Amino acid sequence: MGLEDIKLRIAASEKESGRAAGAVTLIAVSKVQPNDRVEAVLNQGQRVFGENKVQEAQGKWPDFRSKFDGVELHLIGPLQSNKVRAAMGIADAIHSVDRPKLAEAIARIAEEEGHCPKLFVQVNTGEEPQKAGVLPAEVDGFVARCRELSLPVVGLMCIPPADEDPSTHFAMLREFAERNGLEGLSMGMSSDFEKAIAFGATHVRVGSAIFGERDYSK
Repeated sequence: MGLEDIKLRIAASEKESGRAAGAVTLIAVSKVQPNDRVEAVLNQGQRVFGENKVQEAQGKWPDFRSKFDGVELHLIGPLQSNKVRAAMGIADAIHSVDRPKLAEAIARIAEEEGHCPKLFVQVNTGEEPQKAGVLPAEVDGFVARCRELSLPVVGLMCIPPADEDPSTHFAMLREFAERNGLEGLSMGMSSDFEKAIAFGATHVRVGSAIFGERDYSK
């Protein structure tokens, strides 16, 4: 495994699915990864990265951005309303917009700051009580509310249940996106990104297959 292997597999999946070359953006998920591993991947030319927590992103990415041009940072983990300003100050995209209070906080700060990252609405396709995300029945109304707030929603995101075939959830997310005129589909991780590409993923989030297993003890 490693960056080049993942890129080759993405290219093969694009071709097999009849997608244009380069249609899929690889987000290298660097959460909890040591800086030397992240820098090694930067040195290989990867420029799009994903972090789960605002605080970790703040501690890691200003230094890397001073060394490497063109870095694009995506926040993919749950976002607390009190971290919105910090998130908007460091992220180019936020993939976890999942409730009205959060959308309203983003809209208010976007008006104050004069800018807003690209936004993805997170959908809890499996309706799992422990997982963040808008429920399927609420997607259309929530997207409409975000548009009323003039938020730059570009797509939807999901994390399928671990014990189910992800294809059902990828198909569901694609249907929701098409119905709401959204092009972005943030779906697919290390174990299932090729299936996600077949269902139209525009962004795949791959971590351990690029960097190696995470050590949460540190």
